[in-house]
Amino acid sequence: MVLMIPRSARCFALLAFSLSSLGMYAQSDALDFVDGRVVAGAAAKPVADARVELVNSCQWMKGPVNVVLKATTDAQGMYHFAEVQPGGCFVVKAYNTKGQVAAQTAEFEMASYAHPEIADLNIEPVDPADPYKWLEDVNGARSMDWVKSQNARTLKALEADPHYQPMFDDALKIAEDPHRLPLPMMVGDWVFNFWRDAAHPHGLLRRTTRSDYATAEPHWQTIIDVDALGVKEGVKWVWHGMQCLYPGNEYCMVELSAGGEDAASLREFNLKTGSWVADGFTLPRSKQSVAWKDKDTLLLSRDWGAGTMTTSGYPFVVKEWKRGTPLDSAKEIYRGQASDMDVSPRTMHDARGHTLVVVERRPSFFEVETWVVTAGGLKRLAIPKKAELSGLLDGRLLVTVREDWSAGGASFSKGSLVEMKIADVLRDPEHLKPAVVFAPTKDEFLGDVATTRGYAVLTTLDHVQGRASIYRPTATGWTKQPLDVPENVTVDLVDTSNTDDAFYLEITGFLTPPTLQLGDAAKGTMMLAKSGPTLFDASKDAVEQRYATSKDGTQVPYFIVHRKDMKLDGTNPTLLDAYGGFEVSETPSYSGNIGKLWLERGGVYVRANIRGGGEFGPAWHEAGLNVHRQRIYDDFYAVAGDLMTTKVTGPAKLGILGGSNGGLLMGVEFEQHPAMWKAVVIQVPLLDMLNFEHIEAGASWVGEYGSVKVPEQRAFLASISPYQNLKADGKYPEPLIFTTTKDDRVGPEHARKFAAEMEGFHLPFYYYEEIEGGHAAGADLKEEARTWAITYTYLAKKLME
Repeated sequence: MVLMIPRSARCFALLAFSLSSLGMYAQSDALDFVDGRVVAGAAAKPVADARVELVNSCQWMKGPVNVVLKATTDAQGMYHFAEVQPGGCFVVKAYNTKGQVAAQTAEFEMASYAHPEIADLNIEPVDPADPYKWLEDVNGARSMDWVKSQNARTLKALEADPHYQPMFDDALKIAEDPHRLPLPMMVGDWVFNFWRDAAHPHGLLRRTTRSDYATAEPHWQTIIDVDALGVKEGVKWVWHGMQCLYPGNEYCMVELSAGGEDAASLREFNLKTGSWVADGFTLPRSKQSVAWKDKDTLLLSRDWGAGTMTTSGYPFVVKEWKRGTPLDSAKEIYRGQASDMDVSPRTMHDARGHTLVVVERRPSFFEVETWVVTAGGLKRLAIPKKAELSGLLDGRLLVTVREDWSAGGASFSKGSLVEMKIADVLRDPEHLKPAVVFAPTKDEFLGDVATTRGYAVLTTLDHVQGRASIYRPTATGWTKQPLDVPENVTVDLVDTSNTDDAFYLEITGFLTPPTLQLGDAAKGTMMLAKSGPTLFDASKDAVEQRYATSKDGTQVPYFIVHRKDMKLDGTNPTLLDAYGGFEVSETPSYSGNIGKLWLERGGVYVRANIRGGGEFGPAWHEAGLNVHRQRIYDDFYAVAGDLMTTKVTGPAKLGILGGSNGGLLMGVEFEQHPAMWKAVVIQVPLLDMLNFEHIEAGASWVGEYGSVKVPEQRAFLASISPYQNLKADGKYPEPLIFTTTKDDRVGPEHARKFAAEMEGFHLPFYYYEEIEGGHAAGADLKEEARTWAITYTYLAKKLME
């Protein structure tokens, strides 16, 4: 390729080259565009519908911004660009008739007119099916230059908006509010809490006594200062939690992540002395799981070297490691398969001294093989693959089954909680005699399960309304005592004690600040322990539960939060939020940011309970698995349609938001119904569904989405994948695409490639990538506040102006 740059008094350059220099296979070949395909060959000739452009690619340097010049051809087949102003970085791109980039040069610089020609540029053939694959080099210089350029452009536009600074100030004030609930973790007579504030943005592990915690102003003792540790070690540590040795809970494995990624390091801490254990257990960075077998023995799965990590990027080899020995001397006790999602150890205890040590092998996201560790080796626990261990209580193992199951002469419907004697499990785990604890009805479905010393505490959903009950084992079965909770709320199990029968529930609604309730399972009582602060004025708002009818006639519930005097004229700025996957239930919750940044400004907020979630048990989730996933997207579209039919809002005032799997939902709706939305927020998304299995932990989600290796599933994924279905001439709204560099679960690759494709098609978009934070909004409170402010500034700009 030759750049011809004649001297010109007009200070412009002429760029000329032959299309052959953009060859797919060799620099001597030419590209032709036939029926939308790229054909290479020396005899190929330029054709009229070949589009070749010069794009200004480094917008932070001197030179014109967003310059795109189309080439013209001469009689010799040379492509020319007239009036190119030097002083910047450029890329030449050639497109096929489908508007896909077929080939491009590497980025090159025209800094001056001193040289009459520049030869031998690096030509990079581009795969039309994945033209922006180079952005999968997450930390590569070229990728990060692109990210920094996009961040600078987006921040320049949104931070200058008059909405931004007040929203950032409000979001930071909410994040740092000293009166928010300090959620408890009970350890014997102590209550532990992990706390972040302005002085400690990465957080403190602290503790107080149970009696002092009950006071309005507890006296906290700092145990681990994550910020101070990070400064000392020069690492931006993010707290991932800890696992403590039972009984006593003196020795704990503390998990810390650099920047918020899923991979973490672990080190041993003594809660009694408040210090790191000298020469204690220490595990370097890896995606890993650990369980205490006894004081001097850990069971762990991690990256042991070549051939020990699954295609999903998780470990599948479990080893036993003895204190005081080198890590590489650990003894292997179980090996799964590279095709598994992951394999991890687990230890369970109850107050009577029963212990169960297991290895859980996950062939896929929704399937588990449970192996009991016994003195005679590992034995398979004969429960369904779609089942999970939910607790150990009074010599009984509690198991939640997510598929219909028959065993020991009894049958259980999917979504049931069953129990079996731990003595029977240890003696003969292959022949079980389970009994029912909870069975779902047509209206009520199991949520969470936790145990105290002698009771089980269950949360359930009844038409997406939170409920809670205490279950007590007896010689003839289980007794149930419902707890009194309000309507339109979510009930979350915060913690239970197995040294007594205390438990904590958090109860929250869209307009109700969360309250922490202290319960006594033995007495069947519950009392207010603490109340969260009021973070916005909800006096003018109301909450309703409504239903929309999906394409196949299914009734889809949704919550709508709006002004009491809302006018039904189709002009209310409305934000519709949903997830729709992995059996995750979207229930009412109190968000100071949604309230302060949206509701107080007159916005309407809607949360849709579409299929794919767990609001109505496993069947609601299974209805939207892999090739049936269009039902999820139809449900979402139906809720949006209902909002318009009832005159709540209209296309000019409706925005949508979703993250992770919900980000995929946003990408699909963005393309399937572009005229419905004025604003689309796509957060930490999956968007390249033909390659998701090879990006970060994507292979672990084949159970949810299907696999490109199965022809029927590949065809469906191809039909909905946002990256592959974006059209150059599409009439789309201008979206906000958000991701994080440190996300090693979904990864930033999806968001990057989709945004770059929009850029290649000259479609408008905002893109912001947080450098820290993992699969979340940020590694510290200021980063989180900035993410909220960017998001709601964009929404206000699109829907409230």
